[in-house]
Amino acid sequence: MSGNAASVDEHRALLAESVADFTARGTTIARVRKLRGTPQEYDRAVWKQMATLGWLGILVPEPYGGLGLGLTEMAIVARGLARALVPEPLTATAVLAASALAAGENEALKRRELPRLAAGETLPALAWQEAAGVLDPAAITTRAEPIEGGYKLNGLKRFIAGSAQADAFLVSARAGAGIVLLWLPRDTAGARLALEPLADGRAFGALALEDALIPADGVAASGAVAAEALARAFDHGAAIAGAELAGVMDRALEMSLDYLKTRVQFGKPIGAFQALQHRAVDLYIQKELAGAALGEALAVLDRHPGAGTRAALASRVKARCTDAALRITREAIQLHGAIGFTDEYDVGLYLKRALTLAAWLGQPTWHRRRYASLTAREMADGGWRMADGVRSGGVP
Repeated sequence: MSGNAASVDEHRALLAESVADFTARGTTIARVRKLRGTPQEYDRAVWKQMATLGWLGILVPEPYGGLGLGLTEMAIVARGLARALVPEPLTATAVLAASALAAGENEALKRRELPRLAAGETLPALAWQEAAGVLDPAAITTRAEPIEGGYKLNGLKRFIAGSAQADAFLVSARAGAGIVLLWLPRDTAGARLALEPLADGRAFGALALEDALIPADGVAASGAVAAEALARAFDHGAAIAGAELAGVMDRALEMSLDYLKTRVQFGKPIGAFQALQHRAVDLYIQKELAGAALGEALAVLDRHPGAGTRAALASRVKARCTDAALRITREAIQLHGAIGFTDEYDVGLYLKRALTLAAWLGQPTWHRRRYASLTAREMADGGWRMADGVRSGGVP
C-alpha cells in the first residue's frame, strides 16, 4: 500500500472514530424519541456541533469554505449517525442541497451560501419532487414566469426532506422550455410549507408556491447546468441514503445478536439453537454483500465518472442496501419475539427508519429497472464499463 493510500485510510478511520464518539457522547435514542413527531424534528444546537466537526462541509468545495472531500467520507459520517438514528438531516442538506448548489453556475450565490451551509448557519432543503412515484428530477410542472428583475413561481413541491427547520429551499421549476434552479428563502411571500408525517416520526415538507417572487440573483442554475445539478444531487443522495441504510442494518443486527446471546430459554441462550444461528448467518451475509456494493460504488463515484455510470452505481447501491436493510430490520423484530413488537423497545425504531429510507429517493424495484436500462444501453459497445476498468456484474 502506498504512503498516500495509507494516509487516506488513516484519516477515514479517524473520521469513523469521531462519529462513533459523537454518537456515544452527544446523542441518545431518548432524544430521538423526544423529537419524533414534533414540528422541530431535529436540534439546531446538535446541527451546529456537526458543523464544528466539519461534517456539513465534506462535499462543499474548499474555495467555498468546505473540506472538498468525497462521497466515501460523507458515507462514513452518514452510516455512523444512522446507527444511532440521529435525526438531523445530513443527507437532505449536506448532500442533496449542497451537491445541487455547488454544481450551479451562480458564483455570487455559492460564495454567499455554501460557507454558511458548511458552518451550520443556513439549512437549505432541495425541493425537486412533485408527484409520488415520479423520480425523474426533470419531471417538473412548477412554473417560473420571467418578470422584470427575476421570476414568479407557482406550483407545488412535495416530499422535501429536511424541511421542518429549513431556512431556504432550492426549488426546481420550468422556465419556458428549460429548467431553472432557484434559491427561495423560507419567509418568501407566497411560499407556504406544510409537514407530512412519516413512519419514523420525521416529516416531508409540501411547499405550495403562489406568485412567489425570486430575484435574478437567486437563480442558482439554468438550462443544462440546472438539469445536471439536479441529476447529480439525486444520485449522490441515493448513494448516501444507501450508507444510512447500511448503518441502520448494522445496528439492528448487532442488537439481535446480543439478544440471542442473552435471552435464555429451556436453560440456555436462544442463540445456541441451530435454526436461529442459520438465520443470523443469512442476515450477516446480506449485510456484508450490501456493504461491499456500497464500498465499491463509492470508490468509483469519487473518481467522478460520467452521468450514466454515476446513475447506475447510485441505483445499484440504493437497491441493494434497501433490500438488505428491510430484511434485517424485519427479521430483527422476529428474532426479539414479542418484545420486538413493542414501541418501547428500540429495535422497532430501526425498522421504521429503514421503511422511510426505503421509500425516499426511489424504491429498490425502480432502481433495479433504472440500473438495467442504463447498463443495457452499453451492452452493444462490448459491455458496461463502470469506470477505470471496473465492470458491472450481477444484479444490484
